[in-house]
Formats: sequence, structure tokens, C-alpha cells
Amino acid sequence: MTRRRLGFWQRFAVALVKPVMLVWTRRTWRGTEQLRRDGGIIIVPNHLSHADPLVSAHFIYDAGRWPQYLGKASVFRVPVIGWILHRCRQIPVERGTADAVKSLDELIAALDAGGAVVIYPEGTITREPELWPMKGKTGAARLALATGAPVIPLAMWGPEQLFDPRTTRFGLRPRTPVTVVAGEPVDLSRWAGAAPSRVVLEEMTDEIMLSLRDLLADIRGGTPPPLWERPVRPRTPEVTE
Repeated sequence: MTRRRLGFWQRFAVALVKPVMLVWTRRTWRGTEQLRRDGGIIIVPNHLSHADPLVSAHFIYDAGRWPQYLGKASVFRVPVIGWILHRCRQIPVERGTADAVKSLDELIAALDAGGAVVIYPEGTITREPELWPMKGKTGAARLALATGAPVIPLAMWGPEQLFDPRTTRFGLRPRTPVTVVAGEPVDLSRWAGAAPSRVVLEEMTDEIMLSLRDLLADIRGGTPPPLWERPVRPRTPEVTE
């Protein structure tokens, strides 16, 4: 999206946040061309810190797109802050209620308008002790199945140095290194046109999360853990005669 199409409050948010990020971080951006494509896109970042929305928003903005995040509806009810979020075209969701369907309609409308929708597929900061991605929720897969929009993984490493959720410490050192890499769209073609059954959505979600995990492994090295541990089923005792 061109800068000319940004409204006053969007420009205000940029003027407020970007100078801070330019001082606070030393950035390595890769794959911004993946976001420079026509039409709506679904961006799925890993979630390792309360600071990573600022980092991902900076990356997406520098790639020429305006990020539209899916956020808790309670935040949108905070005086002034909620009003600004609405003006900046962010999208509230009432989790666990019937109104969650309205959020899906808003997301579909945003993609139809060519927007860059950002969904954290894990739903919350990862609980993995080393901050690797964990098993995801099916929201991004459901949206991709409903719209056919490309799903672009966005792997980040470094925001945990700005705020570490394990210690709740802020890192205020200027020019803290952060790396963000956008990968190629996840290949979900085998599920095109499928009914949004639980099995289909979970398979699509696993594909999304594995692509995101592998992209993060390219940044930080090492061997990532599995996204989940399969439950050990008790063995059926043998019947002897």
C-alpha cells in the first residue's frame, strides 16, 4: 500500500513508534519482497515476546504494507487506546463467543480490500522454554480456506531481548539486534476447496507452523523441538485364557 493512502491516525502511529524502533533496534530484514504482492495476504508470525508486535509491524510497514492485527476486544474498549486502534484499522475479536464470527467477516473484508492481515497462529506467547514455536490454533487456516489468500510465515528472533517473557525484563540498550525473515507462502494447495472440518484445519495449521518453525531455525540455528508431544496411550492389557 502506498504511503499516500494512510490516514491521519495511521501516520500518527508511525511517527510515534518508528523513531523509537530505529533507535532501539538494529535490524536485519529479509524477504520483504514476499509481502510486495498484489491482493490480500495473511501474515503468520511466531510469538515470543510482548515486544514482537512492534518489530513485526516495523518490518511489514517497511515492506510497503499496512499491518492489520487481530487483537483482544477488551483492549479496544480501553478509552482513547481503543479509539486509536479502530482508526488504525486494527480488528477486534471476542474470543470464545458467538461474536468471533463477526471478526472472521471483518478479516475476510480486509483481505478482499487487499489488506495485510496479521494473525499469531499460536494465539499467545509460546510456552516453549527456549521460545520455539508451539502447536498453533486453527484461525489462520480457517481464514486461508475461506479466502484463498496466501499465508506468509514471518519468523522473528531478537524481540525477546527487548522484553523477555521468561524474566519479565526490558532490554533498553540501543541498537539491540533483531532479525525478521518473511518466507515464501505456505503450500496449502492440497486443501483447496475442502470443507473446513476439524481434521482439515488442524492439518493446515500444522503445515503453517512447521513452515514457520523451519524458517526460525534458519535464523537461530539449532534443532527445534516438535510442535507438540503426542499423548502416550495406555496399552490394552492382553487377555489370556
